[in-house]
Amino acid sequence: MGGPIGGVIGFALGSIADDKTFTGQPNQRTQGQPGGGGSYEQYRHHTRSGDFASALLVLSAAVMKADNKLLKVELDYIREFFTRQFGKDAATQQIGILKGLLQKDIPLREVCEQIRHYMEHSMRLQLMYYLFGIAKADGHVDRSEIDLLSRIAGYLGVNEKDYASLKAMHFKDEGSMYKILEIDKNATDEEVKKAYRKMAMKYHPDKLRNLGPDHEKAAKEKFQQVQEAYDEIKKIRGFK
Repeated sequence: MGGPIGGVIGFALGSIADDKTFTGQPNQRTQGQPGGGGSYEQYRHHTRSGDFASALLVLSAAVMKADNKLLKVELDYIREFFTRQFGKDAATQQIGILKGLLQKDIPLREVCEQIRHYMEHSMRLQLMYYLFGIAKADGHVDRSEIDLLSRIAGYLGVNEKDYASLKAMHFKDEGSMYKILEIDKNATDEEVKKAYRKMAMKYHPDKLRNLGPDHEKAAKEKFQQVQEAYDEIKKIRGFK
């Protein structure tokens, strides 16, 4: 794996090569491939520049360091996510990589440009959805975290409406249901219906099918937010 992502992942692997917390077994420290086992060399060969798990780890480290606080609740959130996606053993390995990444400055623009080049738009939206979750994990979102997420979105090619929609899924206010559907609250009923159909298509879990079944739950959560926003507007306006 080359490029900026390969560089920072390689650094992280090197920094934890003798750390028992990586796998709990010093003689198994080469079991480092996201989502499965394999030697260090196999990790390098099988992980592509567009690999979702690797991109997620690198950007997670950047978000965790945004407010200059490394909080356990954020680490626990990431651990839980990876456990759901890949299983306990793989999650332990990935958290080990993450701890290595936290020791290194992340070349954010370069990393995001690499992701933008290799990943489809739907995958980049899923990355942003996850990153908002990290920022919110401790119940307080620092301005520095929001500023960083905005920068990441820009580097990833996520436009302002998509960014506002994903943000509204995590931070609810009076008009969040409209923001999720990327419309103004003065939109007509027909415009609301049209927006719902558009967003349901954009966030449909099938868009992430090529990531495998492990990511289905996370994709469904995002899709459900669109459905709930639409249902709330229908209830308020009284149309079917």
